[in-house]
Amino acid sequence: FQTFEHYLIQINLRMAAFPKIKSTHSLVAKHVTKEKWDKLSGIETKTSGFTLAKAIACAVQFDNQHCGIYAGDMDSYEDFADVFDPIIQEYHGISADAKHTSDMDFEKITGNVNPDAPVKSTRIRVGRSIDGFGLSPGITKEQRVGVEELMKKAFAKFGDDLSGEYYPLTGMDEKVRQQLVDDHFLFMSGDPNLKVAGMERDWPEGRGIFHNKEKTFLVWVNEEDQLRIISMEKGGDVKGVF
Repeated sequence: FQTFEHYLIQINLRMAAFPKIKSTHSLVAKHVTKEKWDKLSGIETKTSGFTLAKAIACAVQFDNQHCGIYAGDMDSYEDFADVFDPIIQEYHGISADAKHTSDMDFEKITGNVNPDAPVKSTRIRVGRSIDGFGLSPGITKEQRVGVEELMKKAFAKFGDDLSGEYYPLTGMDEKVRQQLVDDHFLFMSGDPNLKVAGMERDWPEGRGIFHNKEKTFLVWVNEEDQLRIISMEKGGDVKGVF
């Protein structure tokens, strides 16, 4: 199958029969058993109508996946918990009762790169998703545009060293496109995994790039993540970039 849509058509034609998982050594092959498939394959998530068939499309389509599964929205982790929980635990080497913690206090960073080291530049990035919208594999066209509109309003409020401009991919001027390519900022279409996982539907609508005037702060909108937030500058000042 060449596209996500072709894969889904075939799944529908099979009447939700247990699929042949080509990535036989993947975590999907290990944890998506026929028993779990029969229990979960008829469920559609509330946020984006995502299904287990869509979640494991890459493991079914390709023979080279290690993990092979994508969540289509927050509901996926709950509705398909019998599959996602053991895969996440094995992939990350964590226990069933593990809790995710996050600490963004840059003052706690005590070390830094040796100033004599030949570091050309430093880049730190984080992916973020907004509650109520589907994730990239499952997000609807309307939700994707909604994320973009929400972020355009947020970008307009950025001040001082964060102020800049948002460049939507739809209708992008060729001169702007080439400059973003030259700056190594532009993300492209065409990745087979992203296509089969459903992440390139309606390309390029609802997608774009924001950067500040100094080109040290960058946000990708609706690529693999809803938001990929990037801080970067020349040299090796990790604490400063963070």
